[in-house]
Parts: sequence; C-alpha cells; structure tokens
Amino acid sequence: MKRSKINHIMAEADDFIQSFGFRLPPFAYFTPDEMKARRSDIDAILNARLGWDITDYGAEKFDEMGLFLFTVRNGDQADLKRGGGMCYAEKIMISRKDQLSPMHRHIVKAEDIINRGGATLALQLFNSHPDQSIDRDSDVTVFCDGIARTQKAGDILRLSVGESVTLFPGNWHSFWGDGGDVLIGEVSTVNDDLTDNIFEQPIGRFSNIEEDVAPTHLLVSDYDSWL
Repeated sequence: MKRSKINHIMAEADDFIQSFGFRLPPFAYFTPDEMKARRSDIDAILNARLGWDITDYGAEKFDEMGLFLFTVRNGDQADLKRGGGMCYAEKIMISRKDQLSPMHRHIVKAEDIINRGGATLALQLFNSHPDQSIDRDSDVTVFCDGIARTQKAGDILRLSVGESVTLFPGNWHSFWGDGGDVLIGEVSTVNDDLTDNIFEQPIGRFSNIEEDVAPTHLLVSDYDSWL
C-alpha cells in the first residue's frame, strides 16, 4: 500500500470518527519528527503499540479486504498472566461498506465488538474444533449485550448502532460494513497483534508499505524501523 494512500485513509478516518463525537488522544497527532524528539517520553506508547493501524493484510486490496484501527489503550501481558493490573485494551475501528476483515480467531484475547455508529455491522461466526480448526457444523452461541443468541454455523450476525457481541478465544469471525461504513469499538483483554491473530487463509496482519511520500503520522507497524 502506498504511503500516500495511508495518509489519505488517516485523514478520512479522523473525520469519520469525529463525526460521531469520538476524539482520538493527543498522541494521535504527533508527527514522526515529534515522536523522535519525544522518544524518551513515549516508551509506554511504543511498548503497548498504541496508535494508528491501517491494514490490507498484505493483499494490496484495501477497499475489498482491509481495516482501519486505532489502539487507544492497551495493557501489559505480564499483568494478564498474573491476573491483576492493566489487563484490558481498547480500539476504535472503521469497517467500510462491504470491506472484509477476513476470517480469524484469537488465542488469548476475548473482546466486545461494538457498533458505535453508521451502518449495520455484519459478522460471520463459527466455533472451533478441539484442534482449533473451523467447525462448520455446530451452532454458535454468543452473548449480545448480555443476552445469549444462538445461530447456525456460518450464519450472519447483524449489529445495529449501539449493539455489541462478546467473542471469546476460539470464536472464528469475519466482519464488514453492511449497507455503509461502520464505526466499531473494541474492548478486550490485552491486545497482541504480533502473535494472537490466527487467520483462516495464509495472509499477513500488516500492510507492505511503498514510501512514495512522507508519513503524516506513523503506524504502529512503523515504530521499530522509524524510532
């Protein structure tokens, strides 16, 4: 994905987010030079991998298969392992109309996926077999705002604005905006995008970037190489 397109997606996403009254934290607007100048102050941001995340899963088809994410807060894996402390994370995401976030599951993370605004959020859901492969036969039961909902394997769960679903490790899921773009909230246990995303297909988690212009803001996937 070209850096110029990433910059454009960032600007559009910020406008879309603000249109629903949500504001990103101040560090969202640090330039790369500001981040370098404040390197000694931002260890917590870098270590938790907070910030901008725009992915086409390495497939170079962002409009068809991709996702915008911003990690607002993220806890510590050590706290999660010992069962106390900052064991939670929060993201704000945008799923565009018919833009697929492909089928995947998590090993550790449980998450609430919340429709914060816009169109309907559609999710396709499956259970896992004991070996964690996709179970395409058994009914899937999930909790939507505390109420159990059961549907057949592979059926589509549709969430209107304000509705949410709780997904546990082993719940296979894909999602997209149904009828328009959707602002999505995610509240979860500690997030680890380096090791905790298992995809059905052999795809990457992050984009391959062509540096055709300077970045407006760095992506979380830029931190290791830029800072």
